Amino acid sequence: MSIAALCCYRPGERSRMIYRPRFHSLLKGARKSFSWQDYRDLLVRAHLQLGAPIIVVWDNLNTHRTAGLRDYATGHDWLTIIQLPSYSPDLNPVEGVWSLLRRGPMANTAFTDPDHLTRTLRRGLAHVQRHPELIDGCLTETGLTLRPRS
Repeated sequence: MSIAALCCYRPGERSRMIYRPRFHSLLKGARKSFSWQDYRDLLVRAHLQLGAPIIVVWDNLNTHRTAGLRDYATGHDWLTIIQLPSYSPDLNPVEGVWSLLRRGPMANTAFTDPDHLTRTLRRGLAHVQRHPELIDGCLTETGLTLRPRS
């Protein structure tokens, strides 16, 4: 299983987190990570849910930098992608979400089966979604701030 998440911030509005799990096939040779199309689909869903243009600030994961994703962003005026500098997880608010999960519901747990892992993970992510102050804290931890457009 892989999970991609977006921390969504807009001045004057409640912070949100949008995530998508991807369950991997156990077949030999099957992809075991998100493809650029999976990330594109996450961005499209976020755009529909938020109802606004999106500025995505991404780390330098190779899948985030593919030509397909760049071409998609170029063709859609509602999407702007900004890349973080290399090796800068301290500037990525989503790293704070993973830290909350590792220190919270996932800490010191021996999962009995994949369903137990999935339930625990979804419960932890739902908790973060219900608490915008946690999502705000993930941005605060980076030292970055939001500036309303003039």
